[in-house]
Amino acid sequence: MEPVTHFLTGACLARAGFNRKAAYATLAMTLAAEAPDLDVFSALGGPIAGFEHHRGITHTFLAAPFIALVTVAVVWLIHKIRKKPTKAPVNWGLLWCFALIAVLSHLLLDFTNNYGLRPFFPFNPRWYSWDIVFIFEPLMFLALVLALVLPWLFGLADREIGARRIKFRGRGWAIAALIFIALLYVVRNAEHAHAINLVRNSNVTTEPILRVAAEPEPINPFLWCAVIETADYYQSAAVHTRSDEIESEPAEDVTYKPPVTMATLAAKRSWLGRVYLDWSSWPVVEDKGAMPPPGYNVDPPDRNWHTVQFRDLRFDYPILSQKPSDVVLSGWVYVGPQQEIEGMFMSGREQK
Repeated sequence: MEPVTHFLTGACLARAGFNRKAAYATLAMTLAAEAPDLDVFSALGGPIAGFEHHRGITHTFLAAPFIALVTVAVVWLIHKIRKKPTKAPVNWGLLWCFALIAVLSHLLLDFTNNYGLRPFFPFNPRWYSWDIVFIFEPLMFLALVLALVLPWLFGLADREIGARRIKFRGRGWAIAALIFIALLYVVRNAEHAHAINLVRNSNVTTEPILRVAAEPEPINPFLWCAVIETADYYQSAAVHTRSDEIESEPAEDVTYKPPVTMATLAAKRSWLGRVYLDWSSWPVVEDKGAMPPPGYNVDPPDRNWHTVQFRDLRFDYPILSQKPSDVVLSGWVYVGPQQEIEGMFMSGREQK
């Protein structure tokens, strides 16, 4: 999920009752809920390095206790720096347990979307994804925001009328938001399975279906973007699980499997190619010919050089892109006549 949702989830978890058990619980759980995304600093080594290490070791069960420990260390530093003492002694061991729960919430939320994560890395490098929630889910976001904002607004109203201040206000709202998210997961999981079954039992394609994926759309749990693989091509379709309808135009929604060329073989052996194919579960590797990669100026183009594009069909649907060059999480490798690599690019950013 995107960072703000992680922060809000940690805060709501704390408000659900953990903040009654230990001082700094809200601060520690809010920070810990987003702490695994510290791997964004790997992008300092370039876009491919950032892509390689995104949702890597910091998003594993092995690292979770250490990330929780680092978070508690940050809170300890804040505790030492601040001049105003806490009203109650700080239970650092209990605070570490709460931070660990928040870190695990981050892994859970990232598991629910279709990017996935490797929770058992480095012992098991496999990527796992539930594919039921879009990377930004407005319904979840709204529920979490309301759970934190409404108690504050009611507190302002109480102070206006001189009502007694309620300690630990907002517990009920936080619990309600978390229950709503759990119910949303239940509904989306059921509709996800229903969408896949609809496709498998339909005549959307005349060829035998090898595998099917259903990618989530935001807000609407009854609309899914299906990706279908046959022996010769991939086909996309919009699946409406409420009405049991499937929409697909073969002329527009079919992607034939590209032929293997010397350029694609060289590109797959490149650093970008190895990283991309390790992550992607629906890869399409296509030799685009003599055209240069997007944003890379070659004047005049050399016909002996080829651009190879890497894209993942999980993210190749209308809500994310309007044209092939806009496909998010795409990669390009510029390959020479002797299979030498001139440049590698991720979403328009070059790394040689």
